[in-house]
Amino acid sequence: MTAADGLTAGQPDDGAEQPGVRAAPGPVPGTAPGTGRADDREALIAHLLRHRLAGPEIPTSRQNNLRHYRLFAQADPKALMGLDPERRRDEAAVLALMVEKAGVRPEPDYTEGPDFIDPARTVAALDRLAALLAATARRRGTVLAGTGHPTKLTAFHTSLARALERAGCTLRTPALGERFREPTPAGPRHCRLDALGPVLVVRPAGDPGDGPDLLHTHSPLPVRLALAALAEAGEPMPGLVLGDHGWLCGAGRLGIPAGGIADCNDVAPFAAEAEGTVAVAVPVDDGAQPDCYRALSDYVLQRADLAP
Repeated sequence: MTAADGLTAGQPDDGAEQPGVRAAPGPVPGTAPGTGRADDREALIAHLLRHRLAGPEIPTSRQNNLRHYRLFAQADPKALMGLDPERRRDEAAVLALMVEKAGVRPEPDYTEGPDFIDPARTVAALDRLAALLAATARRRGTVLAGTGHPTKLTAFHTSLARALERAGCTLRTPALGERFREPTPAGPRHCRLDALGPVLVVRPAGDPGDGPDLLHTHSPLPVRLALAALAEAGEPMPGLVLGDHGWLCGAGRLGIPAGGIADCNDVAPFAAEAEGTVAVAVPVDDGAQPDCYRALSDYVLQRADLAP
């Protein structure tokens, strides 16, 4: 065990399928006009809508979003994902933040039914993620990748990490086998760090490594343990962390550039991006089938001039 065992972890997503219709807002303020070819962007937006990754039919309901927004406003440690916000936000301010960052419905009296992720904001954030990868590739920096959605997002992170490796970056997977306790509503669960290719994941502590058990977690503990292992070995910190959930917020809080995907009920990565702690949080549903994210990683790599 380490001193990190006493830190607080996140909680799983939930949500049900919710149909609905809402027109997408106009261009996102602050994004460069003509970023990416128009046909590429239109094709990606069509993909996002078809697979319910963004748009009016995302699986996460308004009720689910508002519950998570309330927990973040209350500074519930499970909702903070390791973030220590610079400012406290009440529920109205959290909703305003998520309208700005993800394009959720802005009406405060809209409390039930489908919510919305603006696909234009998704694509704009993917453009920013591509710029982050391109800058890392130019520096030939060190990269650490990890995910709290190992059955959903591992392939997405793997594609980005391997492209950076081909460009001369170094991929790190420190602290393999490190054990820790993650607090949950049902009590602490015993976990250990493992890797699927270049992407760090969390397994139950008793899993021998070739079984099917992979844990969904919002905890910042895995990235903290990985970074602590690098420090203890006298290794430099990575120049980029690719991830989601606590991987983003935990790395960003330590001053390490971080970018990746965040769902519209996950406030912490967007609050961190607004405060300059996380470099890029891409608003997109994070619970779809892995193949659905291939078009997103392909788009990012094309924009970053890292496509194979």
